[in-house]
Amino acid sequence: MEHLVEILVQFFSQTIPAELTVFLLSLMPVIELRGGILASKLLSLPMFSAFFICLVGTILPVPFILLFINKIFDWMRNTRFVKLVDRMEEKGRSKFDKINRYKTLGLLIFVAIPLPGTGAWTGSLAAALMKMDFKSAMLSVALGTLAADIIMCILSYGLLGLVL
Repeated sequence: MEHLVEILVQFFSQTIPAELTVFLLSLMPVIELRGGILASKLLSLPMFSAFFICLVGTILPVPFILLFINKIFDWMRNTRFVKLVDRMEEKGRSKFDKINRYKTLGLLIFVAIPLPGTGAWTGSLAAALMKMDFKSAMLSVALGTLAADIIMCILSYGLLGLVL
């Protein structure tokens, strides 16, 4: 993750401000706020700025995923992208057991764990595929993202900050 973030930071930071770089990285699936916080540290942004930029960037796509991903998948099944839909649905369904056991709390915990394969995008995808209530799913993903943001700021600006 760090290597990918370093490459993207070098690419973006030559043309756009650091804050926008962090915001764009936070919007991206897989990278999300984990990469955004690392980029913030690399770009020497203050922790509180990084915290809020990454939080907004990561949460922004969530309502769209929750509301529209099933419709988009239905439409894509009738195109040549059917294999991509199958892979994305399989990724979301592979997380069902972990999330379904505890429903909204399970989704919150799943999103809060700042590891690759967890996060707001995957959690939202799983919630949409499980047809969870929008308000419950949105609240769980938002609170999980907040927790992940706190964890990543502590790790990146606290513990790693001392080492680096």
